[in-house]
Amino acid sequence: MIEFSPMDLQQLQEKGISKEKVLDQIETFKEGIPFVRLEKAAIVSDGIIKLTKAREKKLVSKFEELNRLLSLMKFVPASGAASRMFKSLFNFLEHYDPGSESVDAYIERLNDTDLKTFFKQIKKFPFYDIVQKRIIKKAGSGNDIKYFFVSEMLLEDCLNYGFYPKGLLPFHDYGKFTATPFEEHLKEASAYTAVNNKAKLHFTISEQHHSFFNEEFKIAGPRVSKATKTEFEVTYSNQKASTDTIAVTLDNEPFKKDDGSMLFRPGGHGALIENLNEQNADIIFIKNIDNVVVPKHEVELATSKKVLAGLLLEVQQKAFAYAYQLDRNDITGEQLHEIKTFLENDLNVRFLDSFSSFSISEQLEILKDKINRPIRVCGMVKNEGEPGGGPFWIRDAHDHISLQIVESAQIDSSDEGQMTILRNSTHFNPVDIVCGVRNFMGEKYNLLNFVDPKQGFITLKTQDGKELKSLKLPRLWNGAMAFWNTIFVEVPLLTFNPVKTVNDLLKPTHQPA
Repeated sequence: MIEFSPMDLQQLQEKGISKEKVLDQIETFKEGIPFVRLEKAAIVSDGIIKLTKAREKKLVSKFEELNRLLSLMKFVPASGAASRMFKSLFNFLEHYDPGSESVDAYIERLNDTDLKTFFKQIKKFPFYDIVQKRIIKKAGSGNDIKYFFVSEMLLEDCLNYGFYPKGLLPFHDYGKFTATPFEEHLKEASAYTAVNNKAKLHFTISEQHHSFFNEEFKIAGPRVSKATKTEFEVTYSNQKASTDTIAVTLDNEPFKKDDGSMLFRPGGHGALIENLNEQNADIIFIKNIDNVVVPKHEVELATSKKVLAGLLLEVQQKAFAYAYQLDRNDITGEQLHEIKTFLENDLNVRFLDSFSSFSISEQLEILKDKINRPIRVCGMVKNEGEPGGGPFWIRDAHDHISLQIVESAQIDSSDEGQMTILRNSTHFNPVDIVCGVRNFMGEKYNLLNFVDPKQGFITLKTQDGKELKSLKLPRLWNGAMAFWNTIFVEVPLLTFNPVKTVNDLLKPTHQPA
């Protein structure tokens, strides 16, 4: 049994973490986290809906008919720093010696295709003019210009782009100004989350960047408001200290720092379920900060979001009517079958084979539990080889089958059968989610009740040269939403435009011209 010292208990109190929570996490380290068991890939007609144009048009009408009666919000995870986006350029600054060879010779010697592409198309980057004006007096030869250009972009005493959050970097060049992802999300929100010309957005950001986002809103907000005739309500939150997780030694004892305090590490992306849980809206759209487009694609993008939201509202109306019936406990055998069929066909709920052997009262309780859950409608794009999560049917330890978004790290790579299922998957999760977070009485669900803690990740790290184990919470759209009712819909590839590396800004969806 772990014994906590008075110093430990004081530390827990300051972080807002209970002793029981830490003990549960230590128990997770001891037990380990099992791999997710894939049953089969979700494909079109078996877990993924492919809508006709006529159906999409009806769903857009449904959304536009009802959205004025609802509170809508866009929720944008935006705490990621841009350092990984510039990995190849940081590597260049670290290893290139301007005194010993030319930049071109360096690129040729290492066969660095990313760097070659960057310099070949350098004038297409939205920050080109910004950087060029700053180095014009510093640089000498053409070779120097390339080196000085990257230095001016990234070094701490220069533009320091690697320090900034990705959401505040120049992404799109419109001539008179450059737009950040933050600004593009404002524009996009005006197209499908505005109600009576007012749009709400919530960004999860790092505490150190709060003032930077405020400054950006002062500049971009009025510009977008004028162009879209939309008033914006923008709020922010940070990942909570109380979502940090205990680090342990390889013997599963709390890892102690040199000062005797316990080491806690950020719980990762999954901690944001607490931030999402605090938002007050009927419908919440979730989209990552770097997934934006230039204006020529905005109409098609907004239409896709309205389709997903229209489908959510259509299904939610039926679910609410059935939930009301169940709440009254006035159900005939025929209605019970009807509700079960709705759950299976519309919300992808699967029941144990033994369901029919239960008593009527037991079946009703199961139906109540299954239907009274938050609903998520998730866009899925055809797999183009991007890393990350995908849609699968999974089977849990209790033989329950459900539709989930699964990361490759959750799958046992040594199991050939599981890897075959992974290779046969057809679609990818672009983090394009519309959430219904209220029940049939209009009460907001406590989203923390629908998290599967067994879908987290244990990783090995080092601290002061010592090995330790770290626990990442279930990711926001994976285990953190494991017990939601889930609908997957095929959406256009256009809806997925992340900027993982700086060269992604060269893609057509990020080039205004």
